[in-house]
Amino acid sequence: MAAKGTNSPASAAPDVPIDYRTVDRVTGPLLFVRDVANAAYGEIVEISLPNGERRQGQVLDSRKGLAIVQVFGPTMGMNVEATSVKFLGEVATLAVSDELLGRVFNGLGEPRDGGPKIVSATRLEIVGNAMNPYSREEPSEFIQTGISTIDGMNTLVRGQKLPIFSGAGLPHNQIAAQIVRQAKLRNSSEGFAVVFAAMGITSEEANFFLKEFQSTGALERAVVFLNLSSDPSMERVVTPRMALTAAEFLAYERDLHVLVVLTDMTNYCEALREISAARDEVPGRRGYPGYMYTDLATIYERAGKIHGRKGSITQLPILTMPADDVTHPIPDLTGYITEGQIYVSRELQRRGVYPPIDVLPSLSRLMNQGIGKTRTREDHRGVADQLFATYATGKDQRALSAIVGEESLSAVDRLYLKSADRFETQFVNQGPDEDRTIDQTLSIGWDILSELPDSELKRIKPEFVEKYRVRKSSVT
Repeated sequence: MAAKGTNSPASAAPDVPIDYRTVDRVTGPLLFVRDVANAAYGEIVEISLPNGERRQGQVLDSRKGLAIVQVFGPTMGMNVEATSVKFLGEVATLAVSDELLGRVFNGLGEPRDGGPKIVSATRLEIVGNAMNPYSREEPSEFIQTGISTIDGMNTLVRGQKLPIFSGAGLPHNQIAAQIVRQAKLRNSSEGFAVVFAAMGITSEEANFFLKEFQSTGALERAVVFLNLSSDPSMERVVTPRMALTAAEFLAYERDLHVLVVLTDMTNYCEALREISAARDEVPGRRGYPGYMYTDLATIYERAGKIHGRKGSITQLPILTMPADDVTHPIPDLTGYITEGQIYVSRELQRRGVYPPIDVLPSLSRLMNQGIGKTRTREDHRGVADQLFATYATGKDQRALSAIVGEESLSAVDRLYLKSADRFETQFVNQGPDEDRTIDQTLSIGWDILSELPDSELKRIKPEFVEKYRVRKSSVT
């Protein structure tokens, strides 16, 4: 019976991995290997096929001599009797160095851009460790994305995890590419980098991202991990962990401030469900595994700042809500773990607004910690609150006017209706290459509020109204 190598008292030889030819069965993406006494969770295996092809896998579970191996590749037609499995005695790692920047890798960390492999004596485990809450530093610095609906209304703060909730067919990829191109630290000379990980995207989408990054020079300060829809779905479980390992190296070893963009987390969760079904686990909500909350937390909670370290990791996960259902388990659990959400609206897209971000259901729970006099501007909070209130009131008047007619509204109600229209066409709407500063964003906000009399600006301090307000006489 095949067994792992053991140290001999006579020779004191080290353990030598040997081939197991005890594959019991293949179920979906999983191999079940019998008579393995000491396989470790997360251990990497090498699978040799009869035709000489080699594939990688990882141990998902080990009990009573049975090792369950997740295969990074197709398993259809795999010959059980002629396939051998070698347990390598090590967990999945990523070679890290300064050469990561400007490179494109596949979901397993192998070069996809035709360049050489990263050769480094430093290899980091991709699973990573949970960040001790006591060692966390409170996020407090503003990240400028150049998009008004994010910078002005739902501010992204360094060290935050702020997901984008979207739907099929909505331009979340364009928004992600724009953020990658434009994201920067305001008034700071500190180093900034982007780690971009895509899971289950099409070749067309991958080409779009690469073209965008290369044409704008964003690739020079970025690390890209691409798992295509034609790649094995099991790679999607590894891809975000590869990306976060690279981000942790750049942040905590090279003192860079790193923005991590993960798209699409829905494809990641579908891979989790596929594994769970293959293991015959009792399904949870809508067939997803009951441990999906914990699994997502192991990804999202790797964002933050650590006391005594200069670098930081900020996460911007993107997920497409199936059937635009915000109560679906993926957005639902993501919302519990993260610090807010950005909603991409199908209604605004139909009206020709880009980016179609609906600010009313969107939220950044850490916004107050990243804005203000020393970070953005003293009037930022008041302007954002007033714009929220003005837009909400204007949308109510829009619904009412559809029933009773605009002429039935009061003069002030018509002002709110006009302000809501201008908010969508001037504040929310901007070009895909338009990079607005926070001062430009706030100036547009003040221009929209100029439609209203001072008595309606109840959420802004009077001294800020006097200092920043655009008077109607100066409005063209």
